[in-house]
Amino acid sequence: MTRVALVTGGSRGIGEAISKQLKNEGYAVAATYAGNDEKAAAFSKETSIKTYKWDVADYDASEKGIRQVESELGPIDTVVANAGITRDAMFHRMTPQQWNDVIGTNLNGVFNTIHPIWPGMRERKFGRIIVISSINGQKGQAGQTNYAATKAGDLGIIKSLAQEGARVGITANAVCPGYIGTEMVRSIPEDVLNSKIIPQIPAGRLGEPEEIARCVSFLASEKSGFINGSTISANGAQFFV
Repeated sequence: MTRVALVTGGSRGIGEAISKQLKNEGYAVAATYAGNDEKAAAFSKETSIKTYKWDVADYDASEKGIRQVESELGPIDTVVANAGITRDAMFHRMTPQQWNDVIGTNLNGVFNTIHPIWPGMRERKFGRIIVISSINGQKGQAGQTNYAATKAGDLGIIKSLAQEGARVGITANAVCPGYIGTEMVRSIPEDVLNSKIIPQIPAGRLGEPEEIARCVSFLASEKSGFINGSTISANGAQFFV
């Protein structure tokens, strides 16, 4: 039986690597995106993975999009809540708009993605939920109070859903990446990367998106059924919980 996986923010960065990994393992993958039509079209052309455009911060749009995915691909068995944004500022300069934008996408967006799918998982007595959190949700980060708050909140979501879903065959887990060599991170000036960021990582390098994708692949598999409410920290030994 072909499992259906929904990957939000699935056409770029870490999400792109996750979508490709799951497709290579035989999943029927739906990848969402928010605004970059050109990149999404190129991604679909390269991978043959279907893309769907909606704003995860909008519950009605998420529910409508999810129903379209299920009508085209079948019931969603695996959810990877990966979509996220940053609006960085030191707290004394952070605006309510910057706070609310990040809360809307990174925290409310996780609810909006999982909630419409949850009843079907309960009925079918199977589900895999993986939320992409962050090292900064574990340790905090100056200039990212909004982002860190959402990523810490994501961990509370999976711990709670694990307790609700365990008896009906649903697992909910998180992956907390450290600094990963995505387009966004590699856009940081090289001297900053080499002098301030990489020296904090005992592994001495950035992680690769594919390394996060392999974590997700395991948590999505049948083999991970007894792992529930857990967090995989993939950060090159930068931070321990």
